[in-house]
Amino acid sequence: MAMWKCEICGKTGMASYRVSHSKHHTKVRLRANIQKVRVRVGGSVQRMRVCSSCLKKGKVVKAV
Repeated sequence: MAMWKCEICGKTGMASYRVSHSKHHTKVRLRANIQKVRVRVGGSVQRMRVCSSCLKKGKVVKAV
């Protein structure tokens, strides 16, 4: 299991460049907003790594 991967939609990070005023390009890694949440799955409670967009869309049910 990857640390920066959503277990619901599979979203990961992406590569990009940070560009300075002098147009100097530096490679950077933009990571997904992954949260560790307790989720109800099939009547039991499990910990999952889920991105914030899946939480907002209601693709998972958080355990109380």
